[in-house]
Amino acid sequence: MPLWAVLGPTVAQGRVASGRGWWRNQADGASPAVARSEEIPMLKFRSMALLAGVALLGTACGGPEASETQAPKMTWEEFRASAVQDPEGKWIFDMDQSVDNEEELRAYFDNNVTPDQGKSHEGLAVYNVGGGAANDRKWSATQKGNLTYCISNTFGTTNKAKLVTAMNSATAAWEATASVNFIHSTSYDASCTASQAGVLFDVRPVNSGGQYLARAFFPGSARSGRNVLVDNTAFGSIAPWTLAGILRHELGHVLGFRHEHTRQSTPCFEDNNWRALTAYDRSSVMHYPQCNGTQTGDLILTSLDKTGARALYP
Repeated sequence: MPLWAVLGPTVAQGRVASGRGWWRNQADGASPAVARSEEIPMLKFRSMALLAGVALLGTACGGPEASETQAPKMTWEEFRASAVQDPEGKWIFDMDQSVDNEEELRAYFDNNVTPDQGKSHEGLAVYNVGGGAANDRKWSATQKGNLTYCISNTFGTTNKAKLVTAMNSATAAWEATASVNFIHSTSYDASCTASQAGVLFDVRPVNSGGQYLARAFFPGSARSGRNVLVDNTAFGSIAPWTLAGILRHELGHVLGFRHEHTRQSTPCFEDNNWRALTAYDRSSVMHYPQCNGTQTGDLILTSLDKTGARALYP
């Protein structure tokens, strides 16, 4: 699933849908938030008010959660109202997830938002449809060592240089802990588009109108959806986060990791398509601070993040 983004309208009745990405609202010290798509993760920041609504029933960091919590059910109308369309026409929901059209948005709602609400879960999570490790959305043993990407020249000289540095830092963090290898194929930068078949995914600029800072995708996405889109606001003042930190989160989605807070016992429940890899980690690089997370500085991998990454990509 974008990086961090800013949302204007309040989510219906204080509820949020699921997503991939970071939403951003810096007014009055508001906390950051995130969103995602059926096949495209992203990072977005929203204010606390936009994410709050479902009572948080978790215990101290690392401790067990309530065994049963009933999340208020969201209607289709509320879910649709909480989604936004980005400049490429995709519907963005759950703070950094996306689907291609409204029909797919409705299908996602019917299949993932309404079923099994009220069950609590825990653990660093991988995207999973159907249950069991065999249904994890992850890269194959061959592909995980050849995660090629291009960075579009349309970022401009200054911003592209910043993006290259940030991507090098973000990819190195995941490569240092899991058996994966990201490769910047610079020969494709001049023609870095969503249809560029020479790379696994593209990294391109987007003008989201302040909706998000960046967004990404999950393994299994079609080539047209395998993009990491970075808004121009991500190159401005986003302290305490950094561009590298945001990309660490987004690349977590690229590797298949869901938001750590995707559980009914947090204010930011998304859906049930995930499998726990570790114990619950409120400091995870995949956890939004405004969803009762404890990582208030830059987004970095914790020891549990590293354990989960090694478990998925040994």
